[in-house]
Amino acid sequence: MTVNGEVSFWYREIGLPAPRPALERSIEADVCVVGAGYTGLWTAYYLKKADPGLNVVVLERRFAGFGASGRNGGWLTAALAGSARRFAKTHGREGVVALQRAMNETVDEVIDVAAKEGIDADIVKGGILDVAHIPSHLPRLHDEVRHAREWGNDDITVLDAARTKARIAIPAALGSSFNPHCARVQPAKLVQGLARVVEELGVTIYESTPVTEIVPNEARTPRGTVRARYVLRATEGFTAEIAGERRTWLPMNSSLIVTEPLPGHVWDEIGWEGRELLGDLSHAYIYAQRTADDRIAIGGRGVPYRFGSKTDEDGKTHASTVRALREALVRLFPVTRTAAIDHAWCGVLGVPRDWCSTAGLDPVTGLGWAGGYVGHGVATTNLAGRTLRDLVLGADTSLTRLPWVGRRVRKWEPEPLRWLGVQSMYTAYRAADRAELANGRSTTSSIAKAADLVARRQ
Repeated sequence: MTVNGEVSFWYREIGLPAPRPALERSIEADVCVVGAGYTGLWTAYYLKKADPGLNVVVLERRFAGFGASGRNGGWLTAALAGSARRFAKTHGREGVVALQRAMNETVDEVIDVAAKEGIDADIVKGGILDVAHIPSHLPRLHDEVRHAREWGNDDITVLDAARTKARIAIPAALGSSFNPHCARVQPAKLVQGLARVVEELGVTIYESTPVTEIVPNEARTPRGTVRARYVLRATEGFTAEIAGERRTWLPMNSSLIVTEPLPGHVWDEIGWEGRELLGDLSHAYIYAQRTADDRIAIGGRGVPYRFGSKTDEDGKTHASTVRALREALVRLFPVTRTAAIDHAWCGVLGVPRDWCSTAGLDPVTGLGWAGGYVGHGVATTNLAGRTLRDLVLGADTSLTRLPWVGRRVRKWEPEPLRWLGVQSMYTAYRAADRAELANGRSTTSSIAKAADLVARRQ
């Protein structure tokens, strides 16, 4: 029987962490970080490394790594969390190239820190393979490679069908692109290891401590207030639950399933010996990895958004989403048709109105933030942590000059407009995928082009 929810398979594999104490009274600190996911923990890590004397506390409403940091697809990818063209409007092409280079370096930074700090997160830097498996994918594949090279990613290569199948034997593969700047991780192992390390550095993490409001120099909770020179918001998909932030970032849902461990004869047929991350060129795209214990974990958008910015209950996802993801798995790997699905779960990611991530700090109010990673947060959170460190310490560095720093965008529309918009957008993307699969043409569906315009994702 498929387990549904229970936070994620990643936690089922390693067990839920022992609870940490909650905040019981008002306290003071130098820096208060709201949210104990990757962003908050990386920020605390780099601040304490830079200035061990800082009093840094982290507040978390459930437990460290409860949100997207412990539920994601395990893609430590250098993909930009936003639109290169939008970033270029404020910082030019060189600014975007600098951001891309910083992201490429960030993948190695995470790997290096994990090794140095003894965090075993099943990391394998195998790159990412984006596979075209119907004719309409091929033009998009070449467009995306041209786009990546235009903005500084010169080491992406295009593989034909034979070379693609030599890496991962997807019978329908027509070609692919390969980007070396990506690594597989076990997300919960990474976030729990990071939580352990920051505590060893002297950071206090208060769990079961929901922050209800953030104002200059204060993070307010039901049991007390933390007063600090700097209060940094690192709440990603749960940002809408904080007073005054309901329309700041939209909590977008994403779901995953994982198979049982697959036997050797199945892997003999599939290959996948390089442990590359796997994506495709669908409009409602999928993401997948071969796990350390030889399962396939595959994810996609599922039910994209819940009315009123509501979030899931401990990762429980819809049965229809499980069926859709299984169909996607079998379409790519027919040999998995009889494989059992062991676990299904979901989580939320943060999406700004212009689909571009942001990080910043107001030196007057002491309020800082980072997030809106649009699904590319496993690596971007590390860059955020180092950037917030420099901003808090008042340092003018190459990181603080990157185009996502200080970026502000308008809020999302009020309900029911944002629910209607998001539902319509993903309904259109799925319709476009079905049409392209059915007609076998090598052109992108006009339905998807219209959805891109409505979403303002370009």
